[in-house]
Amino acid sequence: MTTDPSLPTPPAAPDVTHVLAALRERIATEMQQSGGWLGFDRFMELALYAPGLGYYANGSTKFGTMPQGTRKKDGSVTGAGSDFVTAPEMTALFGYTLAQPLAQALQATGTFEIWEFGAGTGALALQLITALKAMGQRVDRYTIVDLSDSLKERQRHTLREHLDVVHWAAALPEAMQGVVIGNEVLDAMPVKLLARIKGAWLERGVVLENGDWAWADKPTGLRPPLKINGEHDYLTEIHPQAEAFVRTLGDRLTLGAIFLLDYGFPEAEYYHEQRHMGTVMCHRAHLADGNPLEAVGLKDITAHVNFTGIAVAAQDAGLEVLGYTSQAHFLMNCGIVELMQNASLPERVAAQKLILEHEMGEFFKVIGLARGADFASLGFSHGDRTHRL
Repeated sequence: MTTDPSLPTPPAAPDVTHVLAALRERIATEMQQSGGWLGFDRFMELALYAPGLGYYANGSTKFGTMPQGTRKKDGSVTGAGSDFVTAPEMTALFGYTLAQPLAQALQATGTFEIWEFGAGTGALALQLITALKAMGQRVDRYTIVDLSDSLKERQRHTLREHLDVVHWAAALPEAMQGVVIGNEVLDAMPVKLLARIKGAWLERGVVLENGDWAWADKPTGLRPPLKINGEHDYLTEIHPQAEAFVRTLGDRLTLGAIFLLDYGFPEAEYYHEQRHMGTVMCHRAHLADGNPLEAVGLKDITAHVNFTGIAVAAQDAGLEVLGYTSQAHFLMNCGIVELMQNASLPERVAAQKLILEHEMGEFFKVIGLARGADFASLGFSHGDRTHRL
């Protein structure tokens, strides 16, 4: 078997063991400079995004359907171990379905550029570009904004046949137009942890204790956006970085639409008195755990999204809320059931996970935002829950 030397080769997954000590030193140094205590939001930011060291920057394999590689009879290994799988890796029907509301938004806004944040392996971009071209929808430019150099290389390989339209940006321009897509982006943005202990509100941070990371709380004037009923101890998150991200998008987007897909709730559910342990979760080798202080740099750290806060931030920036609904309703409104009828059995099984209530269908939500165009997005034609935000 030969390979075409003119095509980029997929990047190899490096051994990241050597970076862990450097990441630990990086966090410890900043912690010492901050008086020995780091707020969890900063700890999470360094653990995930410290240049060359954090989880999303150290070159390890994140996305994939299997937690470990598969060893073939000749001894070779295919499929590097991964930590989690997102919808585009599960089935191309996800991107082919999303192409419908994106095409509608491009036509309604009269724009010809798509912006994708956190493009992962590039699978969603490939699906969208392929589907939009097949539909005859004009896309002059597909811009990916991603902080991870290793993921950018993986994206370049995935999208090697579409480099005429695909571009990468390290930051947003002062003004932009087009349609923005973000799948599982908000949940990876650092959050502040707030703890109510014996009636007093504290901000939870991290310290070094006997050589290990440990929790430590400090008094704070910060509060959740809603009053938490009861007197029991309570742990939750607030999302200043995700909300600032949406406000920045609103400030920069002069004409276009935004679609954000992620797991989360409106704030009445998010800050329900019974949700007293917060939502921070970690993912490694397709297993979940609730301790972000272990295996730092080797696993993903996420928190659920407060979609009410996202909607308010968008409106503060002058954006219109097109709709808010479950992923199941959104995808079915956009035609995934019809696509499944002509798909193979494995594709249909994978696509069912995107819409079944006990899988991703209800767990994930979609919010649509727009500026400069008045249109009824087909993704929210049935089952719109904007009134619950």
